[in-house]
Amino acid sequence: MNNKLETISNLFEGKEIRSIWDSEKEEYYFSVVDVINALTESNDARKYWSVLKLRLKKEGSELTTKCSQLKLKAKDGKFYNTDVLDTKGIFRLIESIPSPKAEPFKLWLANLGSERIDEVFDPEIAVHRAVEYYRKKGYNDEWIKARLNGIVDRFKLTDFWKEGGINKTIEYALLTNEIYRGWSDMTASEYKKFKGLRKESLRDNMTDIEVALTNISEIATRDIAREEHPKGLKENLDVAKRGGGVAKGAKDIYERETKKSAISKSNSLNYQYIDEKLIEEKASSHDE
Repeated sequence: MNNKLETISNLFEGKEIRSIWDSEKEEYYFSVVDVINALTESNDARKYWSVLKLRLKKEGSELTTKCSQLKLKAKDGKFYNTDVLDTKGIFRLIESIPSPKAEPFKLWLANLGSERIDEVFDPEIAVHRAVEYYRKKGYNDEWIKARLNGIVDRFKLTDFWKEGGINKTIEYALLTNEIYRGWSDMTASEYKKFKGLRKESLRDNMTDIEVALTNISEIATRDIAREEHPKGLKENLDVAKRGGGVAKGAKDIYERETKKSAISKSNSLNYQYIDEKLIEEKASSHDE
C-alpha cells in the first residue's frame, strides 16, 4: 500500500460498502464483511466470514491469503483493522456465496471501477451522479440544489472550525448539535429519532424548508466565526448557538406566515422501523 489512499463509502441497494481507493494503483479495496452483509441475509456477517474462511482454507482456496487488513471506520466512529479484498478478490468471494444478489452486485462492482477512474479526470461526473441519484429517489431539483449548496457551505464552516482549534470528532458533533438545537430545539440524534431514522442521513430526509433552515444556520455560524475568530470549543459553541438562533428567527417567521410547522416527521424512506425490524413500503414525501 502507498500513502495515496482515499477512504470512501459506497452504497449497493442501500447497504454501505466501506472501501479504500488506491489512486496510484487505481484499485479499490473493499470490506469483506460489508460485502457479505450486502449479499446475504445473515444476522452476523463477521461470523459468516469466519466460517467461510475455514471452508475456503479446507478447499485449498488462495482467496484467504489474498485478504489483507486496513483500518476502516466503524459505526462507533473509531478505526479498526478490517479484512479487505481488491476487486478481483471480491469477484472470487462472490462465487463462494450463494445469493440472488450476486449478479447485480457484480454489475455494480464492474461499473464502480470505471466510474471512479472517470471521476479522477472529470470531478463534474461525480456531481452529475449525485444529482441523478437524488432524482431517482424522488427529490425535486430545487431540493437537490439546496442540498448540494449545503454540502459546500458545510465544508466552509468546518474549515473555520479547524482554524479555531476544533479537531476532534466529538467536538464537531457537539457544535453541530448546538446549531440544530438553536433552531429546532433538538440535537441531530433527537431529530433523527423524531423522523424515524437510524443510520440514514438526516439531511437527505429533510423537507425543503428544513434543508433551507439548516443551511441558514450553518451559513450564519460561519459568517459570525469569520468576524469574531472564536478559539476553542467553548467560544465556538457560543457562535454555533447564535448561528442556530438566526435560523430560529427565520423558522418563526415561516411558521407565522404559513401557519404550519417548519419541522416535519416526513422522511424519504420506503420502509419504517418497528422495534428492530424494517417494514417496507411506507409512504413518504420530499416536498412537504
